[in-house]
Amino acid sequence: MTAPSLPANWFARDLTASVVVFLVAMPLCMGIAIASGVPPEKGLITGIIGGIVVGLLAGSPLQVSGPAAGLAVIVFEIVQRNGIAALGPILIVAGLIQFLAGAMKLGGWFRAISPAVVHGMLAGIGVLIVVGQFHVLFDAKPMASGLQNLISIPGRILGLDGPAVPALLIGLVSIGVTLLWDKWKPASLRLLPGALIGVVLATLIASFGGLDVARVDVPESITAAIAVPTMTDLSGMLTPALMVTAVAIAFIASAETLLSAAAVDRMHDGVRTDYNKELRAQGVGNLLCGAAGALPMTGVIVRSSANVNAGAVTRMSAVMHGVWILALVAALPWLLREIPMAALGGILVVTGWKLVSLRHVRHLSKAHGPLPAVIWAATLVMVVATDLLTGVLVGIALSMIEIIPYWRRLKLDVDQTEHENAHELRLAGVASFVSLPKLSSVLDEIPADRRVRMNVEGLRAIDHSCAELLSEWWQRRRSRGGDVEVQGAKGRLAALLAN
Repeated sequence: MTAPSLPANWFARDLTASVVVFLVAMPLCMGIAIASGVPPEKGLITGIIGGIVVGLLAGSPLQVSGPAAGLAVIVFEIVQRNGIAALGPILIVAGLIQFLAGAMKLGGWFRAISPAVVHGMLAGIGVLIVVGQFHVLFDAKPMASGLQNLISIPGRILGLDGPAVPALLIGLVSIGVTLLWDKWKPASLRLLPGALIGVVLATLIASFGGLDVARVDVPESITAAIAVPTMTDLSGMLTPALMVTAVAIAFIASAETLLSAAAVDRMHDGVRTDYNKELRAQGVGNLLCGAAGALPMTGVIVRSSANVNAGAVTRMSAVMHGVWILALVAALPWLLREIPMAALGGILVVTGWKLVSLRHVRHLSKAHGPLPAVIWAATLVMVVATDLLTGVLVGIALSMIEIIPYWRRLKLDVDQTEHENAHELRLAGVASFVSLPKLSSVLDEIPADRRVRMNVEGLRAIDHSCAELLSEWWQRRRSRGGDVEVQGAKGRLAALLAN
């Protein structure tokens, strides 16, 4: 399948999109760094690497990479337990794991993770971010764990005193303006992100009102923030606990990146994602972030969707957004130092709340019964009560319940036949997350201009992961004018394809 030709105005569209993504990324880069317990410039370095380096290497041309809220919790725990110096070596190992996974063509397997597990993980992360950043709204530091942050919220409210009042005001302005702008922004300004408007207005109020609130502290030179790990730091990675942490970061960052890439593919008609190439690019990016002592990165759906909606055509929009971050940090560091910490905390509260997607769990429950909702809830609770990796592993274990009745015969047969007027696809056996990478690869390779006849009469069972994959593929193909005929669908698959 040949790549679509570029429009004549592709550079102008990429330039415009890069500015939009830059405006979205700036407050998030700093806010996520603060939520991670590290200085804000660490997030800016990751944004620069994610834009310029990973943008050039990425397997998903329109995805934008940078520091992600999804890893803020695990980074915070690393810094609290082992110090900021441990972050660099851990990321170097995590980056190497990602690169090797891409080189071994394991990218497709990350898509096999149950949607209920992924969204439960993100919801748990969202809860942890909200309860942690709640304390930043009072110019206070978050506690060491999510449960401590949650338990101490009533005391923080009841103990509100004079010095914390201006910070809380700034935080509430940031939250309120962000939400109101995203809901009621004028059509002519639809590309301006609410987070930027909230931070700018809160900063102006703090500056002109002379409010005594904590502000962002960034160095005069971004190079001063680069902390190359020493040999002593690297030798410390030999401990089993830190190696497990590196594996956890590699796993979670890869899953979030590739699921984000799949979502980005659904938003445009351009080049599809090469998942293994994307994984290798993320590995290089995290290795460089580790070498610079910065934050870990993933592909980020917030920035990526802004990129697509702003009309980006090629990977140059992501690259240029990294250039704009570098230019601002190098030329105007004094401007960043005017931003109140509580304003960024407010932005992160909104970001965390959006991660708790009740809409998605309602869809899973309606389409597939109570089990996916139970998996979602269990993953969320375990992420908040224990840690990220434990929550994900519990969710994956529960997702296996669907295949227990068929565990002796999990094979999925996929037969393809090319006819003069159609591409025929026959599925037989059990379609589960075990066979999802194979099924996904087959569906992605079907030419876009071919009529498709898909026969699923031979399917004995299908779990919710594969059912969601088939439904999304069918809807995406139909929305773009493709001719798809499905024969033999029954049960929940028939209901999904009827919508």
